[in-house]
Amino acid sequence: MTTRKKLEGNGLWESSRMMLPEHKESIIRRQLEEGRKVKPMLDAQEMELIEHALAESFYDHRTITLRLYDEYEEVERTGVVTIVLTHRREIKLTTGSGEWEWIRIDDILSAGVS
Repeated sequence: MTTRKKLEGNGLWESSRMMLPEHKESIIRRQLEEGRKVKPMLDAQEMELIEHALAESFYDHRTITLRLYDEYEEVERTGVVTIVLTHRREIKLTTGSGEWEWIRIDDILSAGVS
């Protein structure tokens, strides 16, 4: 087999056992970067709607559905806002009996009360 043949097809460079760990990490990092989403900037009106929905859920104990920012996938949470920490810009969302999650207000992209 010629050197050219080894470099093509199932030759040296495609074999993962011959790949240096640094190269493997670089390839994985690049694949993750390609799938990453940029966080959209919300305007003042949208932020006001989100804050109103959070307050309504908190004061009236109404169920809220939040769409959250994530770098790689669409994330949605549904529950009732039970605690609002304005100084930390976080809410505690109770999602079921005994289940809850802390959510950063800055990660909320949209909110709807039902």
